[in-house]
Amino acid sequence: MATNVLPRPVQRLIDEFARLPGIGPKSAARLTFYLLRAANDQALDLSAALQDLREKTQLCSVCFNITEQDPCAICLGDDRDRDLLCVVEEPLDVVALERSRAYKGLYHVLHGAISPVEGIGPEDLKIEELVRRLEEGDFREVIIATNATLEGDATTLYLQRRLGEFEGVRLTRLARGLSVGGDLEYTDEITLTRALEGRHAL
Repeated sequence: MATNVLPRPVQRLIDEFARLPGIGPKSAARLTFYLLRAANDQALDLSAALQDLREKTQLCSVCFNITEQDPCAICLGDDRDRDLLCVVEEPLDVVALERSRAYKGLYHVLHGAISPVEGIGPEDLKIEELVRRLEEGDFREVIIATNATLEGDATTLYLQRRLGEFEGVRLTRLARGLSVGGDLEYTDEITLTRALEGRHAL
């Protein structure tokens, strides 16, 4: 039986890093040993940042983006176009669209996409909350800005059926200047701007 040569706290941090998306065992070990060699305050700063992340962030009760205050700054913003709503899969998509500076409306974050393979259905997303916003609000256009993936397309089709009943609300989707299979968060500002400008009716 092999003996674990690593102290238990070291192995535990490696294991925790390895649970993160995109971090394999080797990367987890490199990060752990980097922190072991780093100045004490760097590890403590990381620990404090993680604690703040859990204790000082929440979901906006209106758009479900990540925020420190509820409602979030975007939902409260006086400079936003309040009859324009952009539906995205994840909070990182909001960051990408805001970075483009091409969109000045409001957002609704679904927190995922429909994926039968992974057991994610419409009821697992913030779709009912979206429907309620449309019932209670006064939107002229809803932009479906899901990713150009099979899951994103499935989500768009479902939303098209659910939201098509709202009279006076124009449903559009980002233009396909976005690469198929790509995520919004990795799309450059120019491509996102063109996709917003070239959106089309559903």
